[in-house]
Order: sequence, then C-alpha cells, then structure tokens
Amino acid sequence: MSFWRDEVVQRALDAETSAQMAEQVEWIQREPGNAQPYYHLAQFFRMEGKQDEALGLLLEAVRLDETLAGAHVSLAEMYAVSGDYSAAWRHARAAERNGEARAVEMLTRHGIAEESPAG
Repeated sequence: MSFWRDEVVQRALDAETSAQMAEQVEWIQREPGNAQPYYHLAQFFRMEGKQDEALGLLLEAVRLDETLAGAHVSLAEMYAVSGDYSAAWRHARAAERNGEARAVEMLTRHGIAEESPAG
C-alpha cells in the first residue's frame, strides 16, 4: 500500500496541486486587482506548509478586498497559531462583520481572550 500511496497517489496529487497553483498565478497576472486568486493560492501554500508565502498572499487579498471573509478567517487562524492573538482577533472580527463567525467561534472555544481596545 505504501508504494501506491507514495509513488502513485501522492505524485498525482502533487501534479494536480501544481497545476491548480499555476492557474491561480495566471489569474493573478490577468487580474492583479482581484483578491480571489491571492486567497486561493494562499490556501495551497498553507497546505504545503509555506506559511510566510501564504501570509503575504492573504494580506494582499484583504488589502484588495477587505470584505473577503474567508481570507480574514485564514489570517485569524494563522495569527492564533503563531500567538499573535491581537491580530487573530482583529481578523476574526473582520470576518464576522462580513458574515463569517467561524474565527470568532474558534478563538472563543480555545479560550483566547479578546483584548479591549486601549481607551
């Protein structure tokens, strides 16, 4: 079974992932102001463990479209894992304002306190 998983299945998945990533890069080249391909490409980088690349793409996605809730959720997850809870909450609340409460629920479930803004 290991041969099939490692040599056949994984190679096919790697080839498909590479093709999908190339498609997102082409989309960015055609429409550099569209946040969607940045978001999608970031998800592929996250799957590959390339967190720095994913972070940059997600930040660009929300710069281009601050209402892109999925990108804010991904940023909240990444910042929570890295221990930057302030940034995690900022993106969780941005996602929530745009109709996606998953990140707020995740941070709450894990007992990550939201800091009150300094006043």
